[in-house]
Amino acid sequence: MMRSLWTAASGMITQQTNVDTISNNLANINTTGYKKESAEFKSLLYQTIQEKSYDNNGVPKPVGIQVGLGVRNSAITSRFTQGTLQETGNDFDLAIEGKGFFRVQTQNGEIAYTRNGSFRMAIGVNGATLADSDGNSVLDVNGMPIVVTAADIPADTEEPVDGVDEDQDVEDVEGEEGTEGANEPVFNPSKITISETGALMYPNKKGVAVPINKQISIVQFNNPSGLQKMSNSLLKETEASGEARIEANDTGLQKSKLRQGYLEGSNVQAVDEVVNLIVAQRAYEMNSKIITATDEMLQQANNLR
Repeated sequence: MMRSLWTAASGMITQQTNVDTISNNLANINTTGYKKESAEFKSLLYQTIQEKSYDNNGVPKPVGIQVGLGVRNSAITSRFTQGTLQETGNDFDLAIEGKGFFRVQTQNGEIAYTRNGSFRMAIGVNGATLADSDGNSVLDVNGMPIVVTAADIPADTEEPVDGVDEDQDVEDVEGEEGTEGANEPVFNPSKITISETGALMYPNKKGVAVPINKQISIVQFNNPSGLQKMSNSLLKETEASGEARIEANDTGLQKSKLRQGYLEGSNVQAVDEVVNLIVAQRAYEMNSKIITATDEMLQQANNLR
C-alpha cells in the first residue's frame, strides 16, 4: 500500500506542474508573439512483483507482473503555431507570417531570437537604430545592428534642406575658403518602410520607395521547440534547436513574410486552457483521493488485533 501513496503523490506533483503551465499560458494570453506551452508526462519505473511464470499445465505466461511507480514531467514544449495578426498603426511594428524569428543583440552582446516585433527607431549620434522596447538592437542579414543615417538614403530623395529666400546685400570678403552650403537629403526615419522580405525602403523624389541596402535578418530553426526560453519574450539557440538558418541566404527554406504595422498575438486559446485546467484539477483531485484511501487502509490495518 505504500506504493500507492508515492504513486499518487507523483501524480499530484506532475499535475501541479501542469496547472503552472496552464496558468502561465493564460497570464500571457495578450503577450505579443507568445507561444503556448504544454506539459508532457512519462511513466516512472516499473517494479516487477512476479517474474515470467507457468500455468498449471506448464504453459509459460508471456509476461510477468509489473506495477507502475508513478509519473513524472518529461518536458514542457512550446507550440509554434501562427498567432493572429493585429493591426497597430505603428510603422515599426512587425509581424512574421511563417516560421521565422527576428534576430536581436542584447545589451550585453548576446544573440537572441524573438517573435515579438514591437520595434522602434532609437535616434542617436550615430543615426537611427532599429531596436526593441528593451533597447536590444535588431540585426541585419550580416549580423550587424541596423543603423540608418542620412548617408544611407537615396541621393535623389525628396527635398534638400531649404535655405532662406530673401534679398541681401553681399560684399566680397577676403579669407580662406569656407565649406559649401549643405545640400544633403532630409532624413526622416518615419518615412522608412519595410518590405515583406525585411528590406528597408525610403521614398525618392517621385515618392517611390527604394531599397537603402539594409535588410532585417529573419531566421529559422530545424527544431524551434528546442530553443531555450529567456525573459522578455527572447529565445536562445541550443544544440537541440540547431543553428539559426538565415532565410535570405538559404534557398532551401520556405520564406516568411513581414507585415509592417502589425503585431502577432499569442496563440493561446482561452477555452482550450480552461478545459485543460478542469482536466488537470480533476486529475489532481483523484490522486489526492488515492492518498486519502491509502491512508484509511493503512489505519484499518493498524487497528487489527
